[in-house]
Amino acid sequence: MLKWIEEVADFIFLNDAPAPADVIFIPGNGHALPSELAARLYCEGLAPYVLPSGRYAIGSGGFAGQLSGARRYEGAFDTEWAFMRRILLENGVPERAILREDEATYTYQNAIFSRRRMDAMKLTVSRGIICCMPVHARRARMYYETLFPEAQLLVCPAPGAAVTRESWLQSPEGIDAVLGELSRCGGQFHDILKAIMQQNGNKS
Repeated sequence: MLKWIEEVADFIFLNDAPAPADVIFIPGNGHALPSELAARLYCEGLAPYVLPSGRYAIGSGGFAGQLSGARRYEGAFDTEWAFMRRILLENGVPERAILREDEATYTYQNAIFSRRRMDAMKLTVSRGIICCMPVHARRARMYYETLFPEAQLLVCPAPGAAVTRESWLQSPEGIDAVLGELSRCGGQFHDILKAIMQQNGNKS
């Protein structure tokens, strides 16, 4: 296999071992798998809180419903957060442990509004776990690291996804998904990186 193909996979598909943390983050999505994983990690005692974040995708006008997952979660969900909350509750996470953020409409806002939620509760994040789909691992870490630069962030991708490090080259859809993420990891960070560098320059 060409070396650059391996390097693309190394970049996109992060996979950290879970460890005790202050919170489990779930960036907004319509897939059941990340929330099911977050519920399992919570029930294993790895964090006292789970923070699902998301209204619905910008421009969609509403939550489109469950996109994947072997188990179907029935109900009418106004937001991604409501959908993820249902999954968490049905998989053993108590209401008191589920924090609310249902305004974000894209991934950067997931990170921004999650930071605001934690700050409003005066909760310090020294270590956080991010549960997401495997193909979203790198971009999720980039956004959340931008808002939680002082924290160690462990990316724990959900098992059972269709597009994984092992499978992405086996279908046109997998190739499109991975190379699309690679493009977004560059394209979406132009203004963010310039703002960070300007801020750092003003501090020096």
